[in-house]
Amino acid sequence: MRASLSIVSLLAGAVAAAPAPKIPFVTATDVIPAPAVNARQSASQACFVIGSETLPKEVSDVAAALASSVTCDKSATTIANVPDVTSGSTTFSSIDFSQSSQTALQFALSKFATANPLADTDLQTFQDMLDVYQATEAGIRSVGGSLAIKVPKFFLEMQVSRIQTAQGNPPTAAGLQVDHLRDKVLKNAPRESKDLLDQVTQLATVLS
Repeated sequence: MRASLSIVSLLAGAVAAAPAPKIPFVTATDVIPAPAVNARQSASQACFVIGSETLPKEVSDVAAALASSVTCDKSATTIANVPDVTSGSTTFSSIDFSQSSQTALQFALSKFATANPLADTDLQTFQDMLDVYQATEAGIRSVGGSLAIKVPKFFLEMQVSRIQTAQGNPPTAAGLQVDHLRDKVLKNAPRESKDLLDQVTQLATVLS
């Protein structure tokens, strides 16, 4: 009987001596990373993306990048009922090609002319103009509207690339090269006159 009691006592002592199991816990300083928000989600949250049509990746990437810097005036609309947008000191309605009696390319060539010499052009102003055109394009695409805006938009992209090149900071991405953007303008303006198309081609050769 005593032997049995001793065995029981030894077992009880061993259990008491065993370390308590560790229970994992999270402190106030532990950070659980949130999943990354992709460009399409960010683009859909932009104030100028008013529709539900899926945007091409390139357009959604641009829209996502502009979402925090371009503002919308929801009391005023422009093409396809997209809110009038502003970037820096430029508002889309002040340079809206669709309100002109000129063709899209005529308007772009006259309204978005650079300084002479090219390097003296205010790059920020041209970037602001491009931003509001890109934002408005994204809004138009989101509702499945007409994409006539691509002609002046690509022309502005070409002008920005020319200015950057003249100022000693040429873009490195293939899609932002002057020649590539020249071809984009020409491709999207098949009904424009040869004289206007030739002006675009000539501008693409002037990089200083």
